[in-house]
Amino acid sequence: MARNITPRETDYSQWYLDVIKTAELADYAPVRGCMVVRPNGYALWENIQQQFDRRFKETGHVNAYFPLLIPNSFLEKEAKHVEGFAPECAVVTHAGGEELEEPLVVRPTSETVIGHMYSKWVQSWRDLPILINQWCNVMRWEKRPRLFLRTSEFLWQEGHTAHATSEEAMEETLKMLEVYRETMVDELALPVIPGEKSEGERFPGADNTYTCETMMSDRKALQAGTSHFLGQNFAKAFDIKFQSMAGTLEHAWTTSWGVSTRLIGAIIMTHSDNDGLILPPRVAPVQTVILPISPDEAMLQEKLLPDAKEMAANLCRILGIQRAQVDMQFHMRPGDRFFFHLQRGVPLRLELGERERAEGVVRYVRRDTGERGDIARDAVVEKIPVLLEEIQKELLRRATEFRAANTVSVSSMDEFKDVLENRGGFLKAYFAGSREDEKTIKDATGATVRCFPLADETRGTCFYTGKKDARLAIFAKAY
Repeated sequence: MARNITPRETDYSQWYLDVIKTAELADYAPVRGCMVVRPNGYALWENIQQQFDRRFKETGHVNAYFPLLIPNSFLEKEAKHVEGFAPECAVVTHAGGEELEEPLVVRPTSETVIGHMYSKWVQSWRDLPILINQWCNVMRWEKRPRLFLRTSEFLWQEGHTAHATSEEAMEETLKMLEVYRETMVDELALPVIPGEKSEGERFPGADNTYTCETMMSDRKALQAGTSHFLGQNFAKAFDIKFQSMAGTLEHAWTTSWGVSTRLIGAIIMTHSDNDGLILPPRVAPVQTVILPISPDEAMLQEKLLPDAKEMAANLCRILGIQRAQVDMQFHMRPGDRFFFHLQRGVPLRLELGERERAEGVVRYVRRDTGERGDIARDAVVEKIPVLLEEIQKELLRRATEFRAANTVSVSSMDEFKDVLENRGGFLKAYFAGSREDEKTIKDATGATVRCFPLADETRGTCFYTGKKDARLAIFAKAY
């Protein structure tokens, strides 16, 4: 067990921060609640970003950029929206040495300013749909910050689309939810549950909010991404009108959807252990590190290092630029070099010493299981991608089984409280309560409705109100 990392069992919050520190993913900024994303963390974010961005473009979306500063009057045009975000807003009142005529809000999200621009761009049904995404930063003043999970400023993407009909907008909302699910499961090895949010958890100003919920290793839930059907609320507030094919003047139907650097927190808390970070190979900045090792300086420099560099170059042609690297920290002891990469979550370590060179092999060590073995040197390019794929699948399998083992069905409030207090995890229960009922349950237990799973349409008796024909819900304590 690593001495520089607090065990999860002792202090989960400190374990999480220690993993981030030792992996050099992020650090605290001078402004309270903000963070500096370090190169290792940003490389991870870039890989996550690329996986999503590719899928966005495959579904017809294009990227654009909208301003950081939003007129305060824009937020006030949509009553529920401003009510939901007002406590979190950072407001600029002075600029250029003068007081502004109208305060400017640092964007907490961009529905308002994008709605304003869409009202200028949309005139006819021919202008629809608009399918735009932007990668940017947002600010929501956070009183209880935690690196990646909740910071005042964070990086994310926000998709904003406008459509001619409600059916098209709803199809878009669910399509992007599926894009999120697929990417999170396939690339991040996060077994998420797609579902609809309850009224109490809905995005301010949305008609419906859909989510991907996932379980962390402390059995708490994390909202990994959301997709919102906004109906005509923002279109009416910002006058997004178009002439229909029938010649009538109609308001557009809009959606928005987003994921953020919170996903890095999800990866850490789903896969990592008491030794440090564990990363899914498909998004790991470095998938394979090669360590030439020898006490003989001539052997190291003249034989092993050139061999390692050649191996890395061959692997990079298969894995991608910089996805295989050579460790040249020869001032460190071999054990310290091993641990350096282990704590940074590199999925696969290859060791090349005098014995391996003489036998024509390379020693591999998996980060996820610690399994080790030898691979023939001439089979490295063929075998390493297979091993990496095995690691990817193993991480998803472990996380999926952990969630299943910590999901319990309950049918009464007493059972609900007992399971939550003594086991934690996801609680499956039929629920037909009101927004006020949700608040009462949260105040009493700390648990919220995470979602109504889309994959389970069964109905039953509400565990809280006793009403019939209640939907199946997942409750949990959450980040």
